Amino acid sequence: MTYIYNFADVQAGDVAVAGGKGVGLGNLVRAGLPVPPGFVLTTGAYGAFVDANGIQARIQELATLPSEAAPQDYEEASAAIRALFTGGTMPAAIAYELAAAYERLGADDGADGGADDGDDRDDDDGAPVAVRSSATAEDLASASFAGQQETYLNVRGAEALDAAVIDCWSSLWTARAMAYRAREGIAPGDVRLAVVVQRMVEAEAAGVMFTANPANGRRDQIVISAAWGLGESVVSGTVTTDDVVVEAGTGRVLSRRTADKEIMTVYADHAADGETPDGAADGAADGAADRETPDRAADGAADRGGTTERPVPAALRKQAVLDDGAAAALARHGTRISDYFGTPQDIEWARADGNFFILQSRPVTALPEPVADTPDTWPLPYPKGLYFRASIVEQLPDPLSPLFADLIDGSVTRSLKALMNEAVGSDVVRDGDVGLPTINGYAYYYYRTSAMWRVMGKSPAAMVALARGKAHMGMDGWREFSHPRYKQVLKGWSAKSMGELSGEELLEGVRTLLDAGTVYYTAVESVIPIAATSEIAFRAYYDKLIRRAGDPPAETFLLGYDSEPIRAEKSLYDLAAWAREVEGLAPAILNQPTAALAESQRSWLPPAGMEPALWQQWHPRFQAHLDRFGHAVYNLDFASPVPADDPSPLLDTVKFYLRGQGNDPHERQRLSAARREDQTERMLARLGRTRLGRSRRAPFIRLLRWAQKSAPLREDALADVGLAWPLIRRMLLELGQRLVYSGVIAGPADVFWLRQQELQSAVEFGLAAPQPPGTAEPLAPVAVAITGAARPVRADVVEERKMLWRGQAKAAAPQLLPETRWMKRAFESMMPARSQDQPGDVIKGVGASAGRVSAPARVLGGPQDFGQMAPGEVLVARITTPAWTSLFAMASAVVTDVGGPLSHSSIVAREYGIPAVLGTGVATQRLTSGQQITVDGDAGTVTVEHPPA
Repeated sequence: MTYIYNFADVQAGDVAVAGGKGVGLGNLVRAGLPVPPGFVLTTGAYGAFVDANGIQARIQELATLPSEAAPQDYEEASAAIRALFTGGTMPAAIAYELAAAYERLGADDGADGGADDGDDRDDDDGAPVAVRSSATAEDLASASFAGQQETYLNVRGAEALDAAVIDCWSSLWTARAMAYRAREGIAPGDVRLAVVVQRMVEAEAAGVMFTANPANGRRDQIVISAAWGLGESVVSGTVTTDDVVVEAGTGRVLSRRTADKEIMTVYADHAADGETPDGAADGAADGAADRETPDRAADGAADRGGTTERPVPAALRKQAVLDDGAAAALARHGTRISDYFGTPQDIEWARADGNFFILQSRPVTALPEPVADTPDTWPLPYPKGLYFRASIVEQLPDPLSPLFADLIDGSVTRSLKALMNEAVGSDVVRDGDVGLPTINGYAYYYYRTSAMWRVMGKSPAAMVALARGKAHMGMDGWREFSHPRYKQVLKGWSAKSMGELSGEELLEGVRTLLDAGTVYYTAVESVIPIAATSEIAFRAYYDKLIRRAGDPPAETFLLGYDSEPIRAEKSLYDLAAWAREVEGLAPAILNQPTAALAESQRSWLPPAGMEPALWQQWHPRFQAHLDRFGHAVYNLDFASPVPADDPSPLLDTVKFYLRGQGNDPHERQRLSAARREDQTERMLARLGRTRLGRSRRAPFIRLLRWAQKSAPLREDALADVGLAWPLIRRMLLELGQRLVYSGVIAGPADVFWLRQQELQSAVEFGLAAPQPPGTAEPLAPVAVAITGAARPVRADVVEERKMLWRGQAKAAAPQLLPETRWMKRAFESMMPARSQDQPGDVIKGVGASAGRVSAPARVLGGPQDFGQMAPGEVLVARITTPAWTSLFAMASAVVTDVGGPLSHSSIVAREYGIPAVLGTGVATQRLTSGQQITVDGDAGTVTVEHPPA
């Protein structure tokens, strides 16, 4: 049996024979990369050793540990297994082949990669080699096994090589490796170990290279870490490396940091003899860079092998290891390797006599999604204008998706212009006066400067028009015109068969429904000031003329009423209460992953492991809830799923109630209503006892009834802004699916990342046509498609836009632009968020709901994070909409960047009786999840708590 494979003989499918590292080296050699010569001792040799020494059964017995095994259990099992290897004897057949291959490697004298180190002691001791593990479950894209087994550097002589190989085999059973495989679900009997033996090179420098930036995930950036001496010093952390970031496409150095490198690792025998290899002063030698474990000399060879640390010569400490040209040359190797494997690579390299050698390459695991640089300047698209993040923009806390940005700009402009012209005159808002442009992806209300003064001059007329209900504004206009009209437009498009609509009709439907939603939101904006005015007027009258010491706060008289968000919460609570009454249903739901339940809700099929009978009872009831409340938007951008698309956050709330957590919302509402009515009766009775009181009683009642009527209506109006959003998303995803078939984009949801003109052009070219009649297959041929391209034609630009968006999402968008002193004086007090310049541990906002709580923060970016929320934490978000209401049942307090005392967050927080500080401007930037904070709703402050020293 042959136990030796040269690198060039190892094929891509030989993982079971050569292990992951061996296959990787074989691929590199076949790709023509400069790899130092070497060979693989196959897994067959490992099996033969285990069988010849009769230790396989004992290994299995020791390695099979229970799931609850402690770290000490793994340590003890590892020590026992490794002792079995130490006491074993190398079979003669393996020793013979290994010695012969090693002799050939020394005889190569640097062939196949120029790995000759020029050391004449090779003839006496043998060539210096690195001996490294190559496990069959190692260096795979799905998991990182780096560091699980051991490596031996500068091994010299056949005897030392035998010892190093046996030690390498035994390192398959380190405690760390065993525990890691257990977590990954890899059984003890499923792994074998090959061993890589590789000629070491005499080098000036070594290090690692990632062909994608691990800090920001960008695939167009290569990151190089470099040091003098052995690469082991890079891995072990004993040296601070030079770090260079190179642009992959051009080789241009984007950034570099040159470190003060105090320590380097060299051959132990070189250090003892005081030798200095060519190209690096005072012994800056390097060999096979390795990052798996601190190197050890093989047993019995410590006097003529291994490595040691020594100071870096003074002349080299602050000198760059790689200049720009060398960094670019190394990056080109990285690009070749990444292109060959088709995935970003983690590469070990060394440099000798100006030449680079590739020592190994593995897939990069856990690479983040690529993120562009966070913008720090805010250029104005139209210089002569004012920009505000207020009104509808409050519902757009994140950067906009490109398609939504293009469509909403014109839609908002048309809607606002039509309303203003109907309400106060056709000459008030002219073409180009207003818009909703984006700056670094964030939406801003734009007013041309002259238009702003013109509109402000019409403010008195606008207030009169609002009071009179002109242009269908106000409560009655919303109830009798805007809301019914919106529902009617939606009903008309809902009746159409989406699969039969042409691309042009689908795009027309999206625009029509978005315009209807924008017109509706514009009408809601006339309801909001009425609700706000009613509460402000009641509070002012009550606090100034009615309230005495010991009387309740004004909000006591406004709580306990129904609104759409409260009805949605009660519906979820009732679902949980019903599920507990159905035998077996509650545990079946609790035992299922939320993602599985959400997917099954979409597919109608029961999740794996759940009885179909139970699912058939649950599915229609939960679907009824989604049909009524599933249109609530977390974010107005239609790229964000609504609960009807992804009900995961609602399912988490149901589970919360099923566990017996949270309060009964019916009882909470009943208590609030009873307290409200009791206090109202007491107040009216007191006012009736005196002449002055009787004179104030009638205005008190009128203002109270006005405020009590307006606030719930405001919440109802806001909750239905997204009525059309589920259908808009289905239409766009239908277009997206068609564009996938025709080779335009990679996935249906990528349609949100196209520009309007790109989508329009694709539709006009017939690339979004429906499937031909009579074709039911989901992947049936389409009438028009783009063929011959390796990737969908817009795939790259979509990925670039997503990368840009992720960088923009990290920015803190200014509330006002331009950021001038007069702008702040004139408008800052009107904005829904405070200044972002708030240093120190106290963040100031608006106290919107009374109370004081100290608890861990939970910073949530959107519904994708809702599952992270734990009961009792402080909900921290940029803004909350009615769709966030389910989280209030878990929260101990609420903190937002945007919002005020009359916003949705404040109204709901008061209903739940939890403190709220809103409009901080910076909470999501300054706070981190798990951080202990104190929320004071009375003072309007959030204080970061520090543990005692």
